[in-house]
Amino acid sequence: MSKLTGWWKNRSSAGKLELYTRWSFHLFVLLEIVSFGLAPVMGAAGTSSVLAGTLFVVLFTHAVLCGVLNSRALDWVVGLHERPVRLAVFMVVATAAATLAVLALQAAGRLGEPSMAPALVSGLTCFGSGSLVMCLRSVRRMRYVPPATAAGTSLAALALGLPAGEAVGYLVGILLGSLFFSFTSGFSAWLLNTVYELDRSREVQARLAVAEERLRFGRDLHDVMGRNLAVIALKSELAVQLARRERPEAVEQMIEVQRIAQESQREVRDVVRGYREADLAVELEGARGVLSAAGMDCRVDFRPGRELPSEVQSALGWVVREATTNVLRHGDAHRCLIRLTAPETGSVTLVVENDGAPDAPAGPPGSGLAGLRERLAALDGTLQAGLVGDGRFRLLAEIPDRESQRLEVRA
Repeated sequence: MSKLTGWWKNRSSAGKLELYTRWSFHLFVLLEIVSFGLAPVMGAAGTSSVLAGTLFVVLFTHAVLCGVLNSRALDWVVGLHERPVRLAVFMVVATAAATLAVLALQAAGRLGEPSMAPALVSGLTCFGSGSLVMCLRSVRRMRYVPPATAAGTSLAALALGLPAGEAVGYLVGILLGSLFFSFTSGFSAWLLNTVYELDRSREVQARLAVAEERLRFGRDLHDVMGRNLAVIALKSELAVQLARRERPEAVEQMIEVQRIAQESQREVRDVVRGYREADLAVELEGARGVLSAAGMDCRVDFRPGRELPSEVQSALGWVVREATTNVLRHGDAHRCLIRLTAPETGSVTLVVENDGAPDAPAGPPGSGLAGLRERLAALDGTLQAGLVGDGRFRLLAEIPDRESQRLEVRA
């Protein structure tokens, strides 16, 4: 059963919405054929079978053309292809030609059923308006499509000699129908584009967090090494000049270079140590802010019963950082719970649980969890991660209380 539903569960929110939208517009093709083509044309009385069949083929072709245009327009909305301008122009011309042909047949009395012409014209113009709106970006241009379609059809009916009452009926009916289909198509495109923008923003936010940390490390390293390397280069050049003159001060200068180099090594180790050590409180608050900004309901439950050692805080801070990145990048989470339990005696546990996890990973396993296990192993800690049912993913880190263990051993 999981294999049958995995193709849906493993999709992101944007992917699910895109699939739903595409199939909705595919159903529009069947709706146009059955509602406005098959029933009125095939069931018409007083119309030759050749003409009825031809009209059905025309509307069938128009429905397929609108379906293809909708699919290409959705590709443009999600950024897969360019806007189908030529196909949209061809659809408009084909819709106008087919509508004029139906109105001309009605004016000539070739259509035996009175309701046939309004049904065919409504299907052609309303579905055509919806497809055209899909290819427009601004609402200002979209809002002109229904009035222009209704007015053009009404004027064409008057020009072909149809009564004014029927022309007004075309004006009102097509205006209402085009407004409905235009709003449906335009809103679907806007919603799909918005969801994809949010999905891309979430990925960019995770990348920016990593890039910001790298910039901080590079800035700190430059501040430490820039001055020292400049001094080393200057003193080395001075030592070379003194050595060429066989001056004893060259030895003193090289001793100074050696001292500065050793000091630089110590400062670099301090910078790297500070980079590797993560402040637990800062990481918890940062995780809450980042996940909330991504539209998730993030709850942080932190009730420390004692002061945690610096190495424990650093290790758990890295767990929070890696878990937050995984929640942002993988799955489609809406809720996330981060709970840290640090009783006065006993193990320290950190739980990060989120929903919307896929049944299977999207790609090969990364090295993030393996690195966390190595950090926790240095403190005799453990890390467990995996699905716990109902699309929930849980990461559990546990670090034993070494002081309590030493007291038990002594006892």
